[in-house]
Amino acid sequence: MSFGLTFEKLLIIGIIAVVLIGPERLPRYAEQLGVWARQLREFIGGAQTRLRDEVGPEFDEIDWKQLDPRQYDPRRIIREALREPVAESATGAAGVSSAVAPGTAPARESAYAQRQRMLREGRPAPFDDEAT
Repeated sequence: MSFGLTFEKLLIIGIIAVVLIGPERLPRYAEQLGVWARQLREFIGGAQTRLRDEVGPEFDEIDWKQLDPRQYDPRRIIREALREPVAESATGAAGVSSAVAPGTAPARESAYAQRQRMLREGRPAPFDDEAT
């Protein structure tokens, strides 16, 4: 991660640090910054090693780019979910046939099933006036 820091910005930060801290204390602060950077690197390496040990060989097989939250696009997910066919069985929960003649609605059809049927028939989705 670069945090948007360019060479010019780092140079300006360094000049400001020299002016604020002073040339006599700057080496001590630079050494302390180096120690902190090494400790952070060791901490991250240790965490990766612990995770690899606990997860096992599957750790190397994980596609980390797929888990990146920046790739999450709710519009794409909804579009793909609506494009998938709805798995419907020919029999209901009690084993009774739930086949319906085309163009007719069953007496006890759920609201979700009714909307899905309307969309399959090419009719527009119903308007829910109680939705927020």
